[in-house]
Amino acid sequence: MSQREDAPADRGFLVGIIFFILGLGTLLPWNFFMTASMYFNNRLNVSERSNETETTRKEYYFNNWMTLLSQLPLLLFTLLNSFLYQWISEKMRIAGSLVFILILFILTAVLVKIPMEEDRFFSVTMATIWFINSFSAVLQGSLFGLVGLLPQRYSAVFMSGQGLAGTFAALAMIFAITSEADSESAALGYFITPCVGTLVTLFSYMLLPKLEFAIFYLDSKRKSYELETSSHLLPTDAAEDRVKSSGPSNGSVVNGDQKSSILQVFKQIWVMAFCVTFVFTVTLSVFPAVTVDVKTVYGGKWERYFIPVLCFLFFNLMDFIGRSVTLVSKWPSKDSRLFPLLVVCRVVFVPLLMMCNVQERHIMPVLFSNDVMFAAIMVFFSVSSGYFVCLSMTYAPQLVEPKDGETAGALMAFFLALGLSLGAALSFPLRFLV
Repeated sequence: MSQREDAPADRGFLVGIIFFILGLGTLLPWNFFMTASMYFNNRLNVSERSNETETTRKEYYFNNWMTLLSQLPLLLFTLLNSFLYQWISEKMRIAGSLVFILILFILTAVLVKIPMEEDRFFSVTMATIWFINSFSAVLQGSLFGLVGLLPQRYSAVFMSGQGLAGTFAALAMIFAITSEADSESAALGYFITPCVGTLVTLFSYMLLPKLEFAIFYLDSKRKSYELETSSHLLPTDAAEDRVKSSGPSNGSVVNGDQKSSILQVFKQIWVMAFCVTFVFTVTLSVFPAVTVDVKTVYGGKWERYFIPVLCFLFFNLMDFIGRSVTLVSKWPSKDSRLFPLLVVCRVVFVPLLMMCNVQERHIMPVLFSNDVMFAAIMVFFSVSSGYFVCLSMTYAPQLVEPKDGETAGALMAFFLALGLSLGAALSFPLRFLV
């Protein structure tokens, strides 16, 4: 959507800054729990023990379960959110989700100070991960609908905020380690950070209705947006009754062109849907479930920083760079057969990362024990992930008529979530094969 000539100015790009913060806030739950895997693994006693200890160690496979229980709610609520808007207002969905996310982050911070038996701590943590990512999915889906009412560049700003959420979490973990505080105090400081971040996100959203630029776009188009979406979700007669009862509207589906069915739109964008699903399936199958168990060949202080820097910070920075490159270069083109071929070629990163110095091992040999080799593989793995995801999401709406752009976006969001869930499920057998 291009900016209308009669629209007021976005003074100081304040609305853009708010949507950047909102984008960052949507992915704080996933990134802060993922980056804190060392803290959770230590509390679950999965770190290496002395050979003199005869106690049988229970393996919780925290990273695998954390990934799976983070992505399944995303897939489920991506579907449910399309129906929730009919019964729950936008303000309730967004502000309510942020409040519950804040409460669950506070609970996680409090648990740092509470001694707990391992099985119970694991169950409480998994339940927290499920619910916090459920609210995050509702928040993300609602905000995608909201930012879709603004000019196109605001969607790019929103996605940039999402891209930096992981970097924010990785830096928070690095600062917690650098503080030289005891592990308990460092973990407490780490989990207080997303509490503050979520609070800032909530206040930013509450400021939005007070800005003239936001009022112009959101209030004038929200009504027609809801009417158009109703025509897909409600039976035909019910949708027509709702349009008639609302009176004439510029965005009415009765006066405008009839949108294509979901199946018709899917037939036009199925290649891009496959690409975004495959990219995230490959990425989540080894990151972080496999990569987080890679060990450095060097000792000393670097050992503490190795995973936060080379696994999490590297991945998120390089992924962000990959997304940003699409702003200046889009290759291959949307019609090129080379594009899906290159996406499929990313599967080579799975065995490459599995043959890094992952510990403990069961089957596969170590071919890349050097830290530099692991870092190099992570750079290409991360950049290609961000680049191909962004290209897929950008190309899909261009393959359909403008009236079907919203449907194409919704379908791509579903296949994105599907890819994340498939990757999370595959991480279990792949970790066992290492």
